[in-house]
Amino acid sequence: MATTYAQIMRPASGHADPGGASASAVFGRAADDLRSQCDQLGALRPELTFEDVPAPKTLAPYASAVAAAVRVDDAEIASGRLVLLYDPAGQPGWAGPLRIIAYIRAELDPEIAADPLIGQVGWSWLTEALEGRTPGYAEPSGTVTRVVTEGFGTKDGEPAATEFELRASWSPTAADPEAGPDPAGGLEGIVERGDLAGHLVAWCETLCAASGLPPLAAGVTALRPAGSRRRR
Repeated sequence: MATTYAQIMRPASGHADPGGASASAVFGRAADDLRSQCDQLGALRPELTFEDVPAPKTLAPYASAVAAAVRVDDAEIASGRLVLLYDPAGQPGWAGPLRIIAYIRAELDPEIAADPLIGQVGWSWLTEALEGRTPGYAEPSGTVTRVVTEGFGTKDGEPAATEFELRASWSPTAADPEAGPDPAGGLEGIVERGDLAGHLVAWCETLCAASGLPPLAAGVTALRPAGSRRRR
C-alpha cells in the first residue's frame, strides 16, 4: 500500500461544507496528486524523505500538509513543511481560493550565515524555483531568519551552530496573464492541469538549495510547460 503523505482537513461534522461535495472531491484529488509527486521526487532525489503530518485545522475549510527532510550520510541537515489551503470564498491577502504556506530549516556554514545578503539570497532560492517550476504565483510573502546557537558553561567548548529558516506563503495562479488569479475552472482546472505539482517541486528545490545540494534537472517531473508567468 502506498504511503499517504497528505492529510486532508474538511469542515467539522455538523457544519456546512463551504464548497459542497464537489469541492471535497476535487481537493481530495489535489492531495492525492501531491502525494504522488512526493513519491516521484523521493525516487529522483534519494536525499529527500517525506512523511505524513497533520493538516492545520483553523486556517481554511480544506487543508493538506506534507513534511520533508534532507539527509546526507544518515544525518538530517534540513527539514521543511508545505501546507496547501483551500477556501472556496477566498481570504484577505489571497489571490484566489488557494494559498500555500512553506517552511524550511537548514544548517548553514557560519561563514555563509555571516553574509549580510543571506536573507535576499535565501528568498531568491524560492522565487527562482517558483518562476522556473510553476505556471505562476501571486501575493508572495515571507521572512528569512538566521538562528545562531552558542554554548556557555559546560557547553562553552562546543562550536556555534547556525541555522537558516524561511517562512513563506503565496497563491498559485494560471499561466495566462489575462486569466486573472482564479482562472475558469477554479481548483478543478488547476488540478486537471497538474499545476500544483510545480509548487511542491519548487519548495523541494528551495529546501535542497538551502542544504547545499544541486537543483533538480530541468524536465524531471511530468509538469506541463509553464508558459508565460505572472507574479504580483
